[in-house]
Amino acid sequence: MKKTFLAFGFSICALFVLAQANNNGFSVQTTTQNGIIEGNYDTKSGIQTYFGIPFAKAPVGDLRWKDPQPIASWKGVKETKHFGPRPMQVLIWNDMNSRSNGVSEDCLYLNVWTPASRNTKNLPVLVYFYGGGNVAGDGSEPRYDGETMAKKGIVVITCNYRLNIFGNFAHPELSAESPHKSSGNYGYYDQLAALQWVKNNIAAFGGDPNHVTIAGESAGSVAVSYQMSSPLAKGLVHAAIGESGAGIAPTMAPVPLQEAEKIGKNLADKAGVTSLKALKALTSREVYEIYAESKGEGRFPVVLDGYFLPKYLNDIYTAKEQAQIPLLVGWNSAEGSANAIMAGQPYTVENYINKVKEAYPNNANEILAVYSAHSEKEVELSATAMAGDKFIGFSTWKWFDLHRKNSSQPVYRYLYSKLRPALVGASAPAHAVGAPHAADIEYCMGNLRLIKEFAWTADDYQVSETMSNYFANFIKTYNPNGNNLPEWKVVTANDPTPPVMIIDVKSRTEKAVNDARYELLDKLYKNK
Repeated sequence: MKKTFLAFGFSICALFVLAQANNNGFSVQTTTQNGIIEGNYDTKSGIQTYFGIPFAKAPVGDLRWKDPQPIASWKGVKETKHFGPRPMQVLIWNDMNSRSNGVSEDCLYLNVWTPASRNTKNLPVLVYFYGGGNVAGDGSEPRYDGETMAKKGIVVITCNYRLNIFGNFAHPELSAESPHKSSGNYGYYDQLAALQWVKNNIAAFGGDPNHVTIAGESAGSVAVSYQMSSPLAKGLVHAAIGESGAGIAPTMAPVPLQEAEKIGKNLADKAGVTSLKALKALTSREVYEIYAESKGEGRFPVVLDGYFLPKYLNDIYTAKEQAQIPLLVGWNSAEGSANAIMAGQPYTVENYINKVKEAYPNNANEILAVYSAHSEKEVELSATAMAGDKFIGFSTWKWFDLHRKNSSQPVYRYLYSKLRPALVGASAPAHAVGAPHAADIEYCMGNLRLIKEFAWTADDYQVSETMSNYFANFIKTYNPNGNNLPEWKVVTANDPTPPVMIIDVKSRTEKAVNDARYELLDKLYKNK
């Protein structure tokens, strides 16, 4: 009995010591427009954090499938020390690792990391939108953590936005009751509400409401392209960073409102829910299960709603109606897999040519001229490039090309090329011919230490420091150069071989040599 008591006592002491070791700070409070919030001040990092700040009313009950509504003020102190619930979803990709407090329709929360001292004012601000195809993701994921960027003198915000059927569902009855006579795009309205919150509140965290950069990767980058294009975001954003993605065909391009309404109505009718009243009466579980059962029908498109998005991006930019702000934009060197083109066939030249002819029966020779292959190695490289371009590379290039030709603001382009290291416990890295989709996120945000799956090397940390410094410089000055980094040249409107920053172990600026393939795809896609 005595031994048991002693063991128990030692365990309690050990837990106490561990808790003390992990507690590097104290509580801090700040006053927002809606009331006082309490976060944490980490004395080791020097960063204050406020997690799970509500920025709109919970979109539940009658507020489901409505624009986010202003949150009511509160009395007393609201604790904001833990990430709020993430939007309704399944974490369907294996690189997602949420730190949020469960899953809920009540998900409109944002997070702040700030380095501000008591007298700090007008720090640059970064608002980062997560990726996940508008079906998954949340602002608590470790790869989006804001501490490293905050240490570089930036106030960092991540915000949740509604996803899948909860964030993108259009329906004729929803449009009829809407003040702007449209439906869908609720996730983008959530982002706007977060940006308005930043405008109204960020000074309380030492930030400058007139120096806000929005950034994102994949669907987050697509969101940046749409927010740059929306008249509703004018004045809320002052610079933009896009990592792999834009709302331009074939990547998450918008559809007319009537088409989106038809998709939504068909889904509801198939589920036996034929009225808006019945839709609103469904539980979260029931809506979620209808979405899960829809499978391929459940990826709801962005909507040309005439309000948030009045026209296709090509038309907006050509008319110079987009936000006239600096843009830093790029994509990864292996956004897609060669097997997406080869479909399991051996990588022979003959098989490759046959696949190209199947995919482009009227333009095979033109495609083969810019995605050429004379050996099995070249087949893998060209098929990888083609798959990546079709998936997301072309749309990002088109966004870059539209903005540089229709704006006097600086534009910077990159190609992220660092190969991933081996997984922890593996003897060697997996075979790769380039950097895969989403591989750049933890590098640019300086968060390798938080991602435990990979055996990071000194080269990885070097690339991360380089990329995060480029991004931090751009957020601060709208120019990525500085800190003795390799020179990153700005592009001009009509340069046929514009400069591209190759981000790798030896980062350097090179002339673009592959833009002929994007010019060809532009002709084939006939983008609106």
